[in-house]
Amino acid sequence: MHRWRALEHLTDNQPHGEPTMIQVSESKGVQAQSLLASYKAVRGATAEITRGLSAEDQMVQSTPDASPIKWHQAHTSWFFETFVLRQFLPEYVEFHADFHWLFNSYYVSLGDEIPEKKLRASFSRPSLEMILEFRAHVDAAMERLLAGGVEEEAIRRIVLGLNHEQQHQELALTDLKNAFFTNPLHPAYRDIVVTESEAGPLTWSKFPGGLQEIGYPLKASDPMDFSFDNETPRHKVYLEPYSLANRMISCREYLEFMADDAYDRAEFWLSEGWSAVESEGWRAPLYWQRDAADATGWKVFTLSGYRGLSELLDTPVCHVSFFEADAFARWSGCRLPTEAEWETAAAPFTLDGNLWDVGVFHPAAAGTGEGLQQMIGDCWEWTASPYTGYPGYKPLPGALGEYNGKFMSSQMILRGGSCVTPASHMRVTYRNFFQSATRWQFSGIRLAK
Repeated sequence: MHRWRALEHLTDNQPHGEPTMIQVSESKGVQAQSLLASYKAVRGATAEITRGLSAEDQMVQSTPDASPIKWHQAHTSWFFETFVLRQFLPEYVEFHADFHWLFNSYYVSLGDEIPEKKLRASFSRPSLEMILEFRAHVDAAMERLLAGGVEEEAIRRIVLGLNHEQQHQELALTDLKNAFFTNPLHPAYRDIVVTESEAGPLTWSKFPGGLQEIGYPLKASDPMDFSFDNETPRHKVYLEPYSLANRMISCREYLEFMADDAYDRAEFWLSEGWSAVESEGWRAPLYWQRDAADATGWKVFTLSGYRGLSELLDTPVCHVSFFEADAFARWSGCRLPTEAEWETAAAPFTLDGNLWDVGVFHPAAAGTGEGLQQMIGDCWEWTASPYTGYPGYKPLPGALGEYNGKFMSSQMILRGGSCVTPASHMRVTYRNFFQSATRWQFSGIRLAK
């Protein structure tokens, strides 16, 4: 059917496909200048994402799950100020005393924060101009810090801060999509065109199971060797033989699920999922709207505005909850993979795929190749695994221990990245997690059996 290509994605200082940060260490004695180059690239990528957005665009918070774009810009700068500059740059002068609590997200051990996070868009001050001044202030201080010798702990926190900002780059695009969807004008973020591509038939790849290892093999002696704490420790798991579908489920296949009245058939749904279907009135993925003008009867909102579903039938279905993914799997006579099954199957893959750097900003059709496809990029893939710590897991010490560990309850794991994930941010071991009813993220379905 179709494949996507971006227009006007590039800037003079951000070549197409160039990594936005160094992902692996160059050597044991990594140079501060190399880290500074990575820092500038990641911060520049945030500027590229926000290019063309008005101050009004950057103030919108359309759902409690989202944050205004200007808040993302401020919070990522707050992270460097709070966890790096305050502790490692002598005589650092904070930009504004109120920013210490105003742009705190959930670090309870650091003290005050906004009393009601759902109202981040309710205050017009500080202005976008002031937030950009804050970013410049932090950037200048980081450059001073990295001009000299840097402690290993500072390097570790800077690398964490860069990955943290890349997380917020992805969140900014998902939040912006929801904001533009709720705008009655339904504006486009970037113009894109469609080229021909067609998904092949759904086939299966078999795996023998047995004793496997998953998790990131962290080199504790190398401060540039990064993973989030929830990806460790590497450990053994035993898997029964299993099969994975060669590609993600397409919009065409999900339309068949809908046509079979699956949203009205409780036998396919977990109890909590069925309650969500009834209370939320779900009848289709998020961003699907009825449209008599399209042959399918539907249109889909994308970051380039509305598209008829007939243009997108072979692209992966996205913006579905865990409950919908699980119900589709049951309807298909299959199941969702566990995260250990997914990681074991994905381990040989290079980190190439339809990610943010490609500039597509929407899942693309898999094509007709053999073997597993779409393991990296396009959509985060729901797994059947709850978000808990690996055997022997220990959160980071101090306030940074709140980064991942305290969310290990009532959430499900997703794997593989999406079309708005920065390429250098991806690892096969990366564990994303959301609550089961979450739909605003680029999340899709791969079957297992």
